Amino acid sequence: MSNMRVTFARLSIKAIAVQTVTYFAMGLPAFLLLDYANRFAQPGLSGFMRQTTDPLVAAGPLFQIVRGILFAMAFYPLRDAFFGRKNGWAFMWLTLVIIGVLSTFGPAPGSVEGMIYTTIPIGAQLIGLPEVVLQALLFSVILCYWVDHDENKRLAWVMGIAFGLIVIFSLLGIFAR
Repeated sequence: MSNMRVTFARLSIKAIAVQTVTYFAMGLPAFLLLDYANRFAQPGLSGFMRQTTDPLVAAGPLFQIVRGILFAMAFYPLRDAFFGRKNGWAFMWLTLVIIGVLSTFGPAPGSVEGMIYTTIPIGAQLIGLPEVVLQALLFSVILCYWVDHDENKRLAWVMGIAFGLIVIFSLLGIFAR
C-alpha cells in the first residue's frame, strides 16, 4: 500500500479502534489475573491509583478514543517508518515501549523515572509492565497490518464490532455504579 493513501482521518479511526480493543483485550485479563482491585488498595498504590470501583475506571475504555487520536497525530508524520514496509510494526512497537513506557518524561510506574522518583515498590511497578508491553505489541501488529491491508473488510468489521461492544460495556459499567 502506498503511504500516500494513509490519510490522517483513516489512521485516526483505525488507531482509535485498535487502541480501544487492545487496551480492553489486555486490560481485562490483567485486571482479573493480577487482582488489581486488591493491589490498587495496598499502601504505595492506594494514594496513586484510583480504586477499581471508581466510575472513571469503568470509563477508561472511552478515554482510549483520545489516546487513539494522539497516537494518530504522532504516527502520521512517521507513516513512512511504520506503514508499508517490512517489520514496520516492530519499529512502532519499539518506539512505543522505549518512549511511551520506559522513558516517559514523568515518573510513571514501570518507567525509569518512576523507579527513581516514586516510593512505589519496584515489584509493584514491574507487575503491570508485561501487560503494557504486550498491549503495545498487539496494538502495533494490528494497526500496521490494518493500515497496510486497507482492503481487509473482515478486520474492519471485527474491529468495529469489538470497539462498539467495548464502548457499550464501558457505558454500562458507568451507569451501573
